[in-house]
Amino acid sequence: MTASKKTGGLAGVVAGTTALCTVGKEGAGLTYRGFDIYDLADNATFEEVAYLLLYGKLPKQKELAAYIARLKTLRGLPDELKAVLEMVPADAHPMDVLRTGVSVLGNIEQEGDFSNQEHVADRLLACLPSMLLYWHRFHTDGKRINVETDDDSVAGHFLHMLHDKPPPEMHQQCLATTLILYAEHEFNASTFTARVITGTLSDFHSAVTGAIGALRGPLHGGANEAAMELIQRFSSAQAAAVGVHKMLAEKEKIMGFGHRVYTTSDPRNSVNKKMSKALAKEAGNMQLYDISEAIEKVMWDEKKLFANADFFAASVYHFMGIPTYLFTPIFVCSRITGWSAHIMEQRANNKLIRPAADYVGPELQEWVPIDKR
Repeated sequence: MTASKKTGGLAGVVAGTTALCTVGKEGAGLTYRGFDIYDLADNATFEEVAYLLLYGKLPKQKELAAYIARLKTLRGLPDELKAVLEMVPADAHPMDVLRTGVSVLGNIEQEGDFSNQEHVADRLLACLPSMLLYWHRFHTDGKRINVETDDDSVAGHFLHMLHDKPPPEMHQQCLATTLILYAEHEFNASTFTARVITGTLSDFHSAVTGAIGALRGPLHGGANEAAMELIQRFSSAQAAAVGVHKMLAEKEKIMGFGHRVYTTSDPRNSVNKKMSKALAKEAGNMQLYDISEAIEKVMWDEKKLFANADFFAASVYHFMGIPTYLFTPIFVCSRITGWSAHIMEQRANNKLIRPAADYVGPELQEWVPIDKR
């Protein structure tokens, strides 16, 4: 990998090549293996997108059916992992739960040589929701839930475990669409972390554990949780407009707006905004949507900052009865596809990732004995 220029935070530095995704590329926008994100959001299932990212092509009908059936067989959790999840405190951050769960699973089901990597990728895709919801339901309801539901989709499986019943079709489709939108995003912080770890020839589970750790940080993941907390502060759209103006005047940071790569808009936002409005109408209460839209308008009018993918995703998840603290872990349940594809891509043409640094410390100094300091 070669860097094209020196810059703080590696902004604009080209650190490698990928065939998986374009982000903000002129004439392309956001694509997965050449497929436009809007085409995928409108037409694909999340399982088709996962197959595309992991196996390099869209599946045929028989391949998709076999893949869905395979994922369903991989949802179960070893008893040893369930015991660990029960021991993780109820007040633990759910991202820490997933980080620990993946690490423990890597001990129980060791990858071995890299020829097993596709199985590991499918296994994690299938069982990450199981880990999260087993821990959540055990500590919230005192229940050891069945994590091997018969739902055909990852989204349906997630919502079924959360609410103890198969989800409404609209909710399942909306959650699946957000999973598609979050599945891959080029060399973002967590993906790059996974590739750095992979570059050392470490195992799959270590790379994913590191990626989860990177996504846990509020400057990368968590904006949807912060957005939901912001939206819920206000009782009306008018109150939101006044409140956000005041926050801007006091130079408070407002999460869910702007993006490190995009300059004029986040292509995922319009899809999430449309779903938020539809779910609000279904619920018969437009208050949260109207508040969100009012905040979006103030941020654009005053700062020319656009809502990113996280902002309207917050109310989408809220309308489906998903607790706010589970929002970022849903990101993991989606992005595991992108992470896994990058791990395999890195391994296919591996080189240790070791950038240089500009030294800004003191000049060479002479040693001073302790009695003369």
